[in-house]
Amino acid sequence: MTIAPADSATFRQRLLDGLAASIAEDGYRNTTVADIVRRARTSRRTFYEHFTGKEECFVALLRDTNAEMIRQISAAVEPSAPWETQVRQAVGAWIGCSESEPALTLSWIRDLPSLGAAARQLQRELMEAFVTMIQTLCDTDELRAAGVGPVSRPVAIVLLGGLRELIATTVEDGGRISDITDVAVRASLALLGPRASPVRP
Repeated sequence: MTIAPADSATFRQRLLDGLAASIAEDGYRNTTVADIVRRARTSRRTFYEHFTGKEECFVALLRDTNAEMIRQISAAVEPSAPWETQVRQAVGAWIGCSESEPALTLSWIRDLPSLGAAARQLQRELMEAFVTMIQTLCDTDELRAAGVGPVSRPVAIVLLGGLRELIATTVEDGGRISDITDVAVRASLALLGPRASPVRP
């Protein structure tokens, strides 16, 4: 029996949602394919029609989740606002996205780097996507007029790495991600501000 494209997309999303729910409850390491299909209310056969295994499903989940996160962060920033406001808007959206799925955010930061070659490639891919997002958001008339940017790749990576580690340790310590908003905004303003703009590789 051939699955129609629309039905295939629906099953794929149910499987991704099942993995996300299992990560939230049990963590990625303790999640099995059986857990995913049980939560997706489908069969192992359907799972293997879409993914070769748990790791491939995880890679797909993170790719989709991070694409949506980038979309939401970019949409939250008003390019005509003062540059400090734009930074606050971007960081606030980042925090909001991370807090909506803290277990998945932590799994992305902690579990993904330890997996196979495909996962390591995804890690680089996701980092580059966020670097591009930061560089694009900082390349506006308002920010250029304020002496902010262009932002080099190393500076963007420092910012991303710092925010990711701060989020991860906050979740691991049982805190709320929103509690780091103020310090994340201050650090981002300091790093991206006019005095930081001459930094080059």
